[in-house]
Amino acid sequence: MVNEVFEQTKANMDKSIEALKRDFGTLRTGKVTTAIVDNIKVNYYGNPTPLNQVGSVIATDATTIAITPWEKPLLGAIEKAIQEANIGVNPNNDGDFIKLFFPPMTTEQRQDIVKQAKAMTEHAKVSVRNVRKDGNDKVKKLEKEKEISEDESKRAQEQIQKITDEHIVKIDELFKAKEADILKV
Repeated sequence: MVNEVFEQTKANMDKSIEALKRDFGTLRTGKVTTAIVDNIKVNYYGNPTPLNQVGSVIATDATTIAITPWEKPLLGAIEKAIQEANIGVNPNNDGDFIKLFFPPMTTEQRQDIVKQAKAMTEHAKVSVRNVRKDGNDKVKKLEKEKEISEDESKRAQEQIQKITDEHIVKIDELFKAKEADILKV
């Protein structure tokens, strides 16, 4: 029973780390990635639809993203969605496709993005700590229901803390790597 709690706790903490990696993917670094536009939704026949489902999105070089809609009438809707998303650039519509030109980042912009990454990191740590609390609560419930002894409960909570510490270290390592990537000119 306690092993099930460990496995579930570890799996949920792993999910928090995966969510952090996805969040980091939306941050701009020195080189532009298409992940920057992943969260943009386009009004597609009245339904908010992810941008990558209404056209092809490719990074043509280190500072440019090209978006080619599958239906030409969507150009205006895509352009409007990008402007509303406020990602730091204005879309250039040439009638066939939209290009986003990202200027090189300033030191100040890089520091702002590092702050965003730090906030995402803290959010992931809070998430991991919440998972730890849930795991400890399950162990205490097992102890209360006399399914495990007090000593087993204490050992289990110590094990959950070790799992938590390992995940916090992973999160810190991810942040350090992302910070270096963002600040690299």
